[in-house]
Amino acid sequence: MSEPSIRILASSEAVPFLRRELSRRGFLGVAAAGAAAAILTACTPGGGGSPAPAATGGALEKSLSIYTWGDYDSPDVLETFTKDQGPKIELSSFNSNEEMIAKLTAAKGSAGYDIVVPTGVYIQQMVQNGLLQKLNRDLIPNFANLDPAFVGRAWDPENEYSICKAWGTTGFVYDKTVITRELTTWADFLDAAQNEASGKTTMLDDASELTGAYFWANDIPWTTTDAAHLDAAEEFLVGKLATHIEAFDSYPGGGAIQQVSHVLMQAYNGDVRLGIMESSEPERWQWVLPGPKTEIWMDNWAIPVGAPHPEAAHAFIDYVLDPAVSLQELDYIGYHTGVADIEQAAVDAGLPLLDMVFFTPEQLETMEEGEVTDALTRVVEIYNKVKAAAGA
Repeated sequence: MSEPSIRILASSEAVPFLRRELSRRGFLGVAAAGAAAAILTACTPGGGGSPAPAATGGALEKSLSIYTWGDYDSPDVLETFTKDQGPKIELSSFNSNEEMIAKLTAAKGSAGYDIVVPTGVYIQQMVQNGLLQKLNRDLIPNFANLDPAFVGRAWDPENEYSICKAWGTTGFVYDKTVITRELTTWADFLDAAQNEASGKTTMLDDASELTGAYFWANDIPWTTTDAAHLDAAEEFLVGKLATHIEAFDSYPGGGAIQQVSHVLMQAYNGDVRLGIMESSEPERWQWVLPGPKTEIWMDNWAIPVGAPHPEAAHAFIDYVLDPAVSLQELDYIGYHTGVADIEQAAVDAGLPLLDMVFFTPEQLETMEEGEVTDALTRVVEIYNKVKAAAGA
């Protein structure tokens, strides 16, 4: 077999909410915001279509290119796959679904990628635009290892185009040596950002997450299209909060927590877990799953139309659905992978900080799904104005 090679180009009872839609990050870069928003909101049913699966179970190709979120796969898993099965992995990262979709659309094909990792709520649009090909499920027998609660989601009822990779939520983390009062809600977060944490606060580099903090704090549906709600969000976020924000960082667990460079950070649960585990002073950090509402998202394995190495792509997806491999992934990324009985396996393995990975039914009831709506362009406008007012 070939030597392992990874090239980094860039940066069931307890799950009642899974009967609802799930979604994830909605960040839009300033330069690409208009184009990406147009791509997402202009999709119409029946467009594009997908060719028959390109993979037939033949020999694996020598390479595999994966386009995914930053630091979202265990290096050990990637290396072992190459060692055991051959394909050398080229790993590239994106900051948002919109960025990934825009790149595939501009390339009018796979852009050279074999696997992409879209959030569930975007999959229908991608299929309708002819961006994803049907999976050959015969080549993914480990699909049977998934908990039924993570199968047959509304965006892909037959799992023809996508398979659960991981799901998680959004909250915040704060430095207890600086913020000595207890913070429990999004209203607390916004208040502390303007007071003890002024100039030392970061928010996710994400349009819907940024506006979400305001909507959740005020018990307004995160996916609102009400013009009055959007105007009020802009007035607060641009006029009152922006000058207190020091940075927009989607991965504070990649350095900010360890370096204690900020004291209050909006963040994803798995990313915070990673940062705390790597911190030299883990006891100074407090993770908060804030109320009254917050986000729930689910990311998925998918293969773009025209993927140059479809055999290797199917083999890799099957590989990571093996329970032992999935446990390695969970330990590294800090997110539930959807594999059946993985919570008990994680407990048995003694993995740390599992209260940041698995949630109670009561906590899950506070989480709400996202949605691609006609308000997307307006949300992006607010995001851009906040960044400008913050000097970012």
